Order: sequence, then C-alpha cells, then structure tokens
Amino acid sequence: MPIITFANTKGGAGKTTAVLLLATELVRRGYRVSVIDTDPQRWISRWFEGAQAQADGPAANLKVATYISVSALARTIEAYRGNSDYIIVDLPGAQSPLLATALGLSDHVMIPIQGSAMDAQGGAQVIELLQYLDAKGNIRIPHSVVLSRVNSLVTTRALRAVKILLAERSVRVLATPIIERAAYRDMFEYRVSLHHLDPERVSNLDKAIVNAERYCDEVETLVPAVRMPVADNRSTGFAEMPMLRAAY
Repeated sequence: MPIITFANTKGGAGKTTAVLLLATELVRRGYRVSVIDTDPQRWISRWFEGAQAQADGPAANLKVATYISVSALARTIEAYRGNSDYIIVDLPGAQSPLLATALGLSDHVMIPIQGSAMDAQGGAQVIELLQYLDAKGNIRIPHSVVLSRVNSLVTTRALRAVKILLAERSVRVLATPIIERAAYRDMFEYRVSLHHLDPERVSNLDKAIVNAERYCDEVETLVPAVRMPVADNRSTGFAEMPMLRAAY
C-alpha cells in the first residue's frame, strides 16, 4: 500500500492536477485510492464534492479525506491503510509544517515543477529537505520530478534550464511530462473524471487522455501497489463514494 506525496512549496505548480489525474486513472484501472487533501484551497475536495452530485460520479474505489491537519495526518493514513491500494497526499503549495511530516510518512514523493525558475525553487526546497533527511537521519525517501503544464510544441529556455538543474542534482525526472491541456482544467470545472468529459466540448481530449494514461503507467511502474487491483472499472462507469472529514 504505497503512500505517494505530491509536494512543491510554490503554489500553481500543477500539483493538484497531477494528483487528480493519477488518482482517477488508478481508480479506472481498478485500484482502491484514498486521497488526503491537506491544501487549504481544497481543490481536490471541491472536485470530489461536485463529482458526487453527478449521475456518473467518481467510483466507489475513490475516497477523499478533507480538512486534514498535521496532527491528523498520521492517523488519517492509518485509518485508510486497510482498504486502500494507494494513498495519495496533496500538500499545500506553500511552506507548511505538514511538509516534513508527510515526507517522513511517504513511500515516494512526487515533485511537480513547471518550466520556470520560481517553480524550480519551490521544488528545490522539497528536494533539499529530502536530502537533509537522508544526510542527518539516514531516512532515504525515493522521489521524482514530474514536469507539469509543459507546452507540447515549444521547449522554452526556462524549461531547458530546469532540466539542466535537475540533471546536475541527479534527480529522477519522469519521462512523461504533464502537457498543458484544456481538458485538465475542464475536469475541475465540470467536476468529472477525464474519461467522462464530452469530446464535443473539450478540445484535444483524446491527446489529454493518452498523456494521462502514460503518466499513470510510469507512476504505477515506479511505485507498484502491493496488492492486485480488485476490479477494473475502465468500462463499468462510476458510482457514489464517501468523504472523510477531520477537524484541525
């Protein structure tokens, strides 16, 4: 039961989009996924609440815990251990006491970074903390960068600089970047999964789906679940699911 934490101390790095794409695609493949939303903006929780009202809402294999504080994080993870194949933690896009705690509980840390110096600095803070835990506490936590909101046609100078910086630090970068697609924004607007968007209303939906599937393929290979999927929901549709709330 892997715990994957998504972290970048700068907001707007594409962190929550990366979480939602991974969680919904893993559910579509039959995994039981629990998302722990610690972000005060509650974008995942808002999506989830809206999706529950849809006729073809998210699958029963997806759960979301919302309003999770640093004091509640460990026990929330423990509560989900017995009925989850993956636990995904969405951290705030800012410096937070949650960061060190979540990293220490993680089996793998994903660091979404856009092709900008500010995003790279936010990601570097996470990487530096991981390196500190390794050097001072002998706590080695596997981690990877996923490049987000990448232009499919143009590689900018800033993105090239980010790639060089990561290579110099010997940081693993996923081979599949998350491409900038309108469909990913529309998931949050319409409160549905990628595969339930209307291709007549969303441009390049087919390309967005292929990108999300390849991204999930890579994460699934990199961080495999211990247990086999309980069912495959790729063609069965979605149903209602519960939400856990924890007070601060």
